[in-house]
Amino acid sequence: MKFYKCLKRFCDFAVSLILLILFSWFLLILVLVASLDTRSLGVFVQSRIGYRNKSFIIYKLKTYRSNQSISKIGAFLRRYKLDELPQLFNVLIGDMSFVGPRPDVSGFADTLQGGDAIILSVKPGITGPATIYFRNEEVLLAKQGNPEFYNKNIIWPIKVTLNTKYVKEMSFKKDIYYLVKTFI
Repeated sequence: MKFYKCLKRFCDFAVSLILLILFSWFLLILVLVASLDTRSLGVFVQSRIGYRNKSFIIYKLKTYRSNQSISKIGAFLRRYKLDELPQLFNVLIGDMSFVGPRPDVSGFADTLQGGDAIILSVKPGITGPATIYFRNEEVLLAKQGNPEFYNKNIIWPIKVTLNTKYVKEMSFKKDIYYLVKTFI
């Protein structure tokens, strides 16, 4: 397991560095577009709960305007997950991995107890089994009469189950599988 974690960290660092070098121009264009579109700095920062229950700052492209509505460009960025590209910095500095449980805001992952707390024993990921399973989570929540209730009582328990299973069965081969599945 220790070798796997070292290999995973090395791959995360190397691949994120290469991607940032190759696509920094594209990321800068997206930040500029998001800035013009939202009429504010196009980078969204938020505190999330990650590895060992510690908070960290996650980076995303801003997709909301000041009135909290998603812009057309923001919807496009979210649909194609381009708003997640700044998280390459999170992977590079070691707050996140490419594959793992998605980091949540306070009030979710930091309240895990018992065997479910195993989720916090790994770095959160840009993608993973729950991310793939709920790839259309926003659409699903928009259809609910009480999205907050649905998220907390229906979606969250399924995410916990999927992420717990991921951590218990982690392997390099499965990480590659989740990365390929994400892009397909």
